[in-house]
Amino acid sequence: MAEAVEDWYKQMPIITRSYLTAAILTTLGCSLEIVSPHILYLNPNLVVKHYQIWRLITNFLYFRKMDLDFLFHMFFLSRYCKLLEENSFRGRTADFFYMLLFGATVLTTTVLVGGMIPLVSESFAKIFFLSNSLTFMMVYVWCKQNPLIHMSFLGIFTFTAAYLPWVLLGFSVVVGASVWVDLLGMIAGHAYYFLEDVYPRMTGRRPLKTPFFIKALFADEPVIVAHPAEVRFAAPAADEIHEIGRR
Repeated sequence: MAEAVEDWYKQMPIITRSYLTAAILTTLGCSLEIVSPHILYLNPNLVVKHYQIWRLITNFLYFRKMDLDFLFHMFFLSRYCKLLEENSFRGRTADFFYMLLFGATVLTTTVLVGGMIPLVSESFAKIFFLSNSLTFMMVYVWCKQNPLIHMSFLGIFTFTAAYLPWVLLGFSVVVGASVWVDLLGMIAGHAYYFLEDVYPRMTGRRPLKTPFFIKALFADEPVIVAHPAEVRFAAPAADEIHEIGRR
């Protein structure tokens, strides 16, 4: 059993493995009271006035209590982050890292701007960690790139992947969770999908081209892969069913 888990972990691509490891260690450290969540959460005043820049990163690593909800989020993180990195971004590790950086930037900016809008400022003021939203963004992007894959929710009903974000959003409403966490992920995911997939097909220009200094950080093996805006994955077989659980 231990060897199987070790093999599964080692077979993960670098970004997925690094993010999953950092998330588990950070959440575990907080649960054991080794680290306090108070030094991790997003606080614009402390970032700007006291130069606590690390908060811009650490707020994406803490997933609160290590309970069943945490396990589901780790499942979604490991599954969809891995699927994106191994398929859509195969041979393009730098581009995948840039996608996460773009998503984190959009999420942080949206929360800061939302905090200044009277109608939603109260809700946004309660958002201290954006880890769940970044995970939701990855789910959204994967669904946009693989809309025809059939899925099953808790074995109750089936649907195509294009509707997965809305199914998860509806589930959040049912269980009484904040929908803003999911909506933020959808906003960031759609912004990336539009600028990386839709806009290039319309204009022939890529506004999200990965900067050279980020590409220099990763030594990707050369792989002949067309840009996702030009080639879509083949539709899966009709009987391909993916079982998902609650987050």
